[in-house]
Amino acid sequence: MVVDTDRCVGAGQCVLMEPAVFGQDETDGTVILLVAEPAEDQLDMVRRAVRTCPSEAILLPEPPTEHRD
Repeated sequence: MVVDTDRCVGAGQCVLMEPAVFGQDETDGTVILLVAEPAEDQLDMVRRAVRTCPSEAILLPEPPTEHRD
């Protein structure tokens, strides 16, 4: 997972969703990534945080899905 602190507006929604994965800088409120690879039981809330981020500052690459013919 990657966060773009330049895009972050410090809304803090990610921290509210998953405080074990996201933190906020005390100076400007921008996102701090506490865990680069969230545990399986954290992924639902991390995905929700990605969707909720108003500045789209969080990128969570999803593994490719296999297509069956």
